[in-house]
Amino acid sequence: MNESGRVEAFSDGVFAIAITLLILDVKKPLTTTGQSLAHQLAHQWPEYDAYVVSFLVIGIMWANHHQVFSLVARVDRVLLFLNLMLLMGVSALPWATSVVSSYLNQPDGAQLAVALYGGFMVAHALTFQALWWWLTRTGHLFDARVDEVGAKATRTRFALGTVVYPILMGLSFVNALVTLALHGVVAIYYAFNQLRVPTKADAEPAEPGEVAPAE
Repeated sequence: MNESGRVEAFSDGVFAIAITLLILDVKKPLTTTGQSLAHQLAHQWPEYDAYVVSFLVIGIMWANHHQVFSLVARVDRVLLFLNLMLLMGVSALPWATSVVSSYLNQPDGAQLAVALYGGFMVAHALTFQALWWWLTRTGHLFDARVDEVGAKATRTRFALGTVVYPILMGLSFVNALVTLALHGVVAIYYAFNQLRVPTKADAEPAEPGEVAPAE
């Protein structure tokens, strides 16, 4: 067993590098094209769209990852490798973002580019679900605050992305731009509706005369 702090610190570094790499794909306007700055800035809208969506996605991935690992006291070898698989998808997302920004305004490539992006999101959802399944399998990796039975009961809600992202992959071939926007909407949904890890304090009945805390 190893303490989870080192794993989270390494993960934070990968998230930080991935989210920083996104801006490097947004090129500065050229001064030798003969076009006005306003025209060039407007022409780069696919880069802005892809950057904003991916920044939201990676940022909220990091927030959810931090929320989970804040209640992990120990890690074993399986959890280490599941976390590495998760980070492999995170570190590759800037590449998928670059593909989207290059083809979003191209009629012959936009749909496939956004579907490819959706494929990375499917992979992330599956690896995060596998990580959560392993953590809740016995609960022995959690710290003492976690309600192990309650945590196991959240498996279905943690798997929401494994349903939503394949649907978005299919929608990519209907309207690529709308689908990319929906990826951003899903990210915002996860930002405001994060699934809280159940703790034993939540499960404790209120003392006589006390009001139980609201959900």
